[in-house]
Amino acid sequence: MNINEIFDVVVAGGGNAALCAAITAARAGRKVVVLEGAPQFYRGGNTRHTRNLRCAHDGTASNMAGPYDPAEFLDDLYRVTGGETDKALAQLTIARSHELIPWMNKQGVFFQPPLGGTLSLGKTNAFFLGGGRGMLNALYRQAESLGVVCVYDAMVTALNVENGFFVSATIKFDGAEKEVRGRTFVAACGGFEANIEWLREYWGDAADNFIIRGTPYNRGAVLRMLLDKGVMPVGDPTQCHAIALDARAPKFDGGIATRLDSVVFGIMVNRDGQRFYDEGEEIWPKRYAIWGRLIAQQPDQIGYSILDSKSIHMFMPSIYPAIVAGTIGELASKLELDPVAVEKTVADFNAAVQPGTFDHTVLDDCRTEGLAIPKSHWARKIDTPPYYAYPLRPGITFTYLGVRVNEESRMILADGKLAANMFAAGEIMAGNVLGKGYLAGIGMTIGAVFGRLAGEGAAKHARN
Repeated sequence: MNINEIFDVVVAGGGNAALCAAITAARAGRKVVVLEGAPQFYRGGNTRHTRNLRCAHDGTASNMAGPYDPAEFLDDLYRVTGGETDKALAQLTIARSHELIPWMNKQGVFFQPPLGGTLSLGKTNAFFLGGGRGMLNALYRQAESLGVVCVYDAMVTALNVENGFFVSATIKFDGAEKEVRGRTFVAACGGFEANIEWLREYWGDAADNFIIRGTPYNRGAVLRMLLDKGVMPVGDPTQCHAIALDARAPKFDGGIATRLDSVVFGIMVNRDGQRFYDEGEEIWPKRYAIWGRLIAQQPDQIGYSILDSKSIHMFMPSIYPAIVAGTIGELASKLELDPVAVEKTVADFNAAVQPGTFDHTVLDDCRTEGLAIPKSHWARKIDTPPYYAYPLRPGITFTYLGVRVNEESRMILADGKLAANMFAAGEIMAGNVLGKGYLAGIGMTIGAVFGRLAGEGAAKHARN
């Protein structure tokens, strides 16, 4: 492996966005190097833990039900972000999302038949055959067959950037620092979610109770360097893709298996035994990613999902068993909560439940009346023992503070000028599209769309 030559394209990162950029540039005839900070077994960043990507389509895709019109996709995005998105980049993401399945197929990535069940994603999302790791392996095989040089354990420690012009990256490799020179640069190495010290700058001590569900290698080093080098930031540093996950999960890298989808089927209470948000506000794939942030705002950053035996089999179970009891009071005691407070919360909730026809696949008419915090849909009395609970913590997937880009995926400098030869893709620029909130699968969509754009742009600028 020779990393001493001058490459046409230097890609920092090793996940979905990085590989889409590398493959696209290599197909254009450019000499490409991928600098992956993780060891080979852990390559791929958060992509390892993914299952699917969201894309617009006309209903003819064999692996999706449908159709999923671009206008509906855009409306879904506007609703989850509250309009906090760069409209042009959001429209670009959606417009080019319909290309992703056939493009991925050409790279050796294949998809499962459409899924049914409680996820409600068969129409909107395509699921990878073999999951995220299977998808990654296919992309790496394709990249290597095209001559892309993939370097592992190659953490970027410095960037040589002069007035928005990339010259080289310094990496720590084989126990020494080495300079990797290139004509263009693509940053596709994630946010700073695994950097607890950086999270603490915005969240204070609450950050110590966060669980990082993805890779421990996304510490934001390249992001910090780019911002220090005069690239324009985008995004609220406190906003992130943050879900509710089992509080017993490991601090890092627990992945999808630690996620809990039980919230809509019961009630959520905090440490004081009080409900704090509408559990039935919207279909789960459009709301699951708000619950990490909601729990982060509760005392001690913990919440508890409480449900009964009518609902315990209606969602994908955690890898950790539920806490079980014969009465609500006994359940509260096992959770180390005030039994009187929890019993009152459940009794008040049950009294407020209105008759309706329960259907978890639509916004049904099962709701509460008279509560300060309603449950708008899927409200059923919690009255059938045994009773179950899961302790939940904020599970951070990725942060939204990033670098601003244009429609070529080229970085924009703090003075409003375009960087001469620097591009960004994936989580490091996702804040352009995701001002807040999240839509299931859209992180992979942003990574693949802007990865391809970055690869196209870098290949063109390297030639010039």
